[in-house]
Amino acid sequence: MQNDDMLTAAVRSAQTLRSRIFLLSPANASGIKGQRLLNPTGRCELAVRLRDSGAPLGEVYRFISSLYFRGKLDYAEKFKNPPDGVAGIYIITGAGLMLPETVVTLNDLHRISSTFIDAKNLEYRRPLESDLLRLRELAGYDTDVVLLGSIATPKYIAPIRRVFGQRLLFPSNFLGLGDMSRGSILLRCCSQGSELAYSPVETIVSSVSRSQV
Repeated sequence: MQNDDMLTAAVRSAQTLRSRIFLLSPANASGIKGQRLLNPTGRCELAVRLRDSGAPLGEVYRFISSLYFRGKLDYAEKFKNPPDGVAGIYIITGAGLMLPETVVTLNDLHRISSTFIDAKNLEYRRPLESDLLRLRELAGYDTDVVLLGSIATPKYIAPIRRVFGQRLLFPSNFLGLGDMSRGSILLRCCSQGSELAYSPVETIVSSVSRSQV
């Protein structure tokens, strides 16, 4: 057990020396809270702001998903380590990558929420791949990319792996856990100041594929 702890500490120490940016999967606007915001007559304060001046996308998704997305955003804010001139957090949407601070209106939210998130949907994939290629150019080849989102389907990892390959990482502790458990872990890491260990998505996918043969 002591050796495992030392290995984990060494991995985390090595992580802190590398530039690192986070890609966050979006909150699902089809639930009750999302529909409260998408309702053109919604009366909650955030819904009114969306109709009038707009609101930051990160705040909107945090409202919709008050545990999982909040955990992802808080964690990424705490542990991001981007290279100079590059943002540390990007949200995957139906309109490509967007910054958490990007102000969106009700019409914007309808647009990005109505696009079907599927690796085979070119309406989703083309703008995402374009933004990912631009991000790779800005961030350089020494920056790791950590996905805080599902790797159970190809909807996120297929386009991101194509651009970033072995540099696409995923929290090892997330494997086999649901969204609620992941959100709790992320918030606990924030309060404790303890970053998770990451594994290359390529390695995880290959390992899962071998175990299913």
